[in-house]
Amino acid sequence: MTDARGLPIALKLTPGQAHDGRSAEDMLDTLAAGQTLIADAAYDSDRLRDHLRTIGARAVVKPIPRRTAPPPLDRTAYRRRNRIERFFARIKHFRAIATRYEKHDANYLALIKLAATRIWLRVYESVS
Repeated sequence: MTDARGLPIALKLTPGQAHDGRSAEDMLDTLAAGQTLIADAAYDSDRLRDHLRTIGARAVVKPIPRRTAPPPLDRTAYRRRNRIERFFARIKHFRAIATRYEKHDANYLALIKLAATRIWLRVYESVS
C-alpha cells in the first residue's frame, strides 16, 4: 500500500497463489475516514466495498468484467493507480529484490523494507 505520492506505507509478503483481495484485508486498517483506496480488479468485492463504506473511506476499484451490475468507476481517480505500479518498478531496481536472491520469506521482506526505506530517504534527503 502506498500513499498519494507513491511512497510505501504498508508492506506485506504473500504467497504467489494467494488472492490479492483476501490477503489485503488486514492492511486496510491503515485507512481512515475520508481516504481513498485505489485498486485494480483483483480487489473488487462487495465485502471490501462495504468495509470501506463503514469506516468512511472511498473505494475506487475497477469492477470485475463479469459483474452483472458493476458499480460506477471514477476513471479520473483510477488513473492515479499507476503510483503503486511505479513503486513496484522502483523496488525492482534493487537487484536482490528483482532476482529474489533471498529465499527465506522473512529475509526477503526485510530486503523489501530496506528498499522502501531508501525510497523514503530519497524523498527527504537534503539537497544543500
